[in-house]
Amino acid sequence: MKTAIKLVLVYFGVQIFSAFAVIIPTAIYNAAQGNAIDVVSDSTIALALFLGFILMGAYLWRNGYISTDKRTWSPVSPAYLAFTTLACLTSILIIEYLQTLMPGLPDLMKNTFNTLQSGWLGILSIAVFGPVLEELMFRGAITDVLLKKYSPIKAIVLSALVFGIFHINPAQVITATLIGLLLGWIYYKTESLIPCILIHILNNSLSVYISLRYPQAEYIRDMFTGNTYFVVLIVAVILFTGSILWMKRISTLRTHGSTEEHRVF
Repeated sequence: MKTAIKLVLVYFGVQIFSAFAVIIPTAIYNAAQGNAIDVVSDSTIALALFLGFILMGAYLWRNGYISTDKRTWSPVSPAYLAFTTLACLTSILIIEYLQTLMPGLPDLMKNTFNTLQSGWLGILSIAVFGPVLEELMFRGAITDVLLKKYSPIKAIVLSALVFGIFHINPAQVITATLIGLLLGWIYYKTESLIPCILIHILNNSLSVYISLRYPQAEYIRDMFTGNTYFVVLIVAVILFTGSILWMKRISTLRTHGSTEEHRVF
């Protein structure tokens, strides 16, 4: 857990540094030009976030947290990738439904996300750059370290909890934790970051698309009429369960666990 806590603290420290590194020069430049000192524009926030991703990625690489093992970057089979994609899409519907059962959770990042989504760099930061960095950090570094120290179940649960708390925003903590469980399990079963990165990108990209395409929809169910949503939800549960069972059956064995333990889990 020390590694997890250290990396999370380093990440926030890097993001704070990046914010000041971008905001202060921007404010000085605007003041010199006689313009309003706008430190919360979409481009300023997006650039600060992007710089933070670059610096954190460099930190992970320099300190040996980014694996060069071929297995970490090996593509999974097309069939397996298809089932992970299906599991991701259906889990989004299921997790979102569970979130509707817990209304009232404040969304502290709503305005920030809306600001970021007004520009391409912000959209790419949310949909692509963020997911790549988070997978390198949470699955490639944190989950991998925990798997070497704890049982698979304990390691995956702990990494998911850290991933959820990492998001801070109450409206995201529970959903991030549940997604973290899925991503951690997939990483454990495949030893590859490729499906995790693609699923994370798909999840965030879909969120951005829905936010921009249906700005008035608070939940996905608001996009449906009548009982259509519940029919889709039931189908999603069936497909998700089938995908997980199939993935569990054919996944490759991790080298640090026994064959029998892996198949049971």
